[in-house]
Amino acid sequence: MKRFLLGILCGILLTGLFGFILIFALIRLGERKPVIADDSVLVLRLAGDIPERAPVEIPLPYFDEPGPSTMLETWQALNRAANDPKIKAVVLEPRGIATGWGKIQELRGAIDKFRRSGKPVYAFLFAPRTGDYYLATAADKIFLESGDMLNVKGLRIEEMFYKNTLDKLGVQIQIEHAGKYKDYGDNYSRTSMTPETKEVLNSFLDEWFGDLETVIAQGRRRTPEEIGKMIDEGPFLASRARDLGLVDTLGYEDELYGELKTKLKISSIKKVAMRDYVRAAPASKEKDRIALLVADGGISGANNPDPTDEITAPSMIKLMKQIENDSSIKGVIFRVNSPGGDAIASDEILHQAKILSKKKPMVISMSDYAASGGYMISVTGDPIIAYQGTVTGSIGVVFGKVNLRGLYDKIGIQTETLKRGRFADIDSESHPLDPSEEAKLREGIEATYKSFVESVAEGRKRKYDEIEPLSQGRAWTGEQAIKRGLVDETGGFQAAIDAIKKRAHIGDKTRVAIVPFPERRTIFEMLSSRNEDNSPGDAELRVIMRQLIPDASTRSWTRALLGGGMLRVMPYTIRFR
Repeated sequence: MKRFLLGILCGILLTGLFGFILIFALIRLGERKPVIADDSVLVLRLAGDIPERAPVEIPLPYFDEPGPSTMLETWQALNRAANDPKIKAVVLEPRGIATGWGKIQELRGAIDKFRRSGKPVYAFLFAPRTGDYYLATAADKIFLESGDMLNVKGLRIEEMFYKNTLDKLGVQIQIEHAGKYKDYGDNYSRTSMTPETKEVLNSFLDEWFGDLETVIAQGRRRTPEEIGKMIDEGPFLASRARDLGLVDTLGYEDELYGELKTKLKISSIKKVAMRDYVRAAPASKEKDRIALLVADGGISGANNPDPTDEITAPSMIKLMKQIENDSSIKGVIFRVNSPGGDAIASDEILHQAKILSKKKPMVISMSDYAASGGYMISVTGDPIIAYQGTVTGSIGVVFGKVNLRGLYDKIGIQTETLKRGRFADIDSESHPLDPSEEAKLREGIEATYKSFVESVAEGRKRKYDEIEPLSQGRAWTGEQAIKRGLVDETGGFQAAIDAIKKRAHIGDKTRVAIVPFPERRTIFEMLSSRNEDNSPGDAELRVIMRQLIPDASTRSWTRALLGGGMLRVMPYTIRFR
């Protein structure tokens, strides 16, 4: 009897809890758009990475914080605010931005464009690092607390190597590359950078540091040479940063708003968060619709049981077919932000992208990364637009296999293999590759590499012998790639929109609606559409589950590498802090 009553009580409690969550979710979903008051100031607080695609919203208690605005939403909001009479100024508050060089160039350009509209931009820095300060130099005035520090001291790239540790454990990682610059996996098989790796990374540092000097010099009305000498003194105490003219005022946030209120000659300021301003945007009335197809993250194979990446071939193919069958879509901007990943999945995505390109006008817009497999899915034959700081290219292939025989011997594990077929145990972790197995794998790697270069040559309308010397696994910045014909022009969203309007025969001055694919959705909308043909599928739901239950597992392509995977993936991921 007690168990029966306890069961009823638990049922009542669970029903009540479910009802509360459902009511809360419905209230959230039914919320009206925010209303923007007169004399408002748009507060742009940026932290961490800025997503290319909208994260799934979870309108439940504890997960009630609004998701961050995407790159497109932020760019559009700043453009709209420049002409919005209710928005009087922008207050920039970066809080440890950690994104690639391409996105940060786009963001700073949008802030600078807003400032040139005649409306003021003030920046308030809190424990600022280089990325925060890079953005802040677009402001009319920079505030820093007197007890704070400007942590700007230049740029560095560090790599960690695990071979000595793995040797002590008796673990061997065997890496095979196609391309002398294709150094992904060297962290496991070497103890230091190769000369080729140093060559590439030093070229990146030279270009990015030159851009850093130029941008700061423009914002602070100095010469790049003067800025270079100042950076050698960094990091800076607040008073020293002010004396050098790197910041304008030592003060607190309330003092910034007080000064801004005086400058604007208004009695009070209404702060508007960027996310609220994005939500308050009026519904698009433009008849001409352009799809923004976002491929953001590593490229994962469809057979990966637990992808930690954002891109799988099935989900991308479904989105492409959805766009293809939408008669209201006049053109496609294929926005790529990927360091690559699974070789077969990259092939599948490129194949479907070419089909879409034949049905709809298309341009490629590269974000922070469009390298290796990320570059491959971009070579549809359409114009490619990248930021100067984009990392692209890395046309090469890598294969990895783990050998645990030494570890097994240390801990007393014995293995015994029975097989039929000469290479049946080629991917076994209990023994190293012998010469015949290495030759067999080399044959596959070289064939995959040749196919990769052929795809690039076809997409860039050039001969194989012209592309192959630019390949070899070498990564390039967008600026370097343009000089070598791997990219067509530098620019961001505006350049891509101008290009697609031209290809879609839309007038230069005609306004268009940019429609993101995939669109921003709630978890309830996603669950209700799981079985629809245009649903991104189960892989995206796993991404949501990682929001609910964080997963500390390694990237899927690393697991594929250790399990004997053949990959088109760039060797490093760089976050600008």
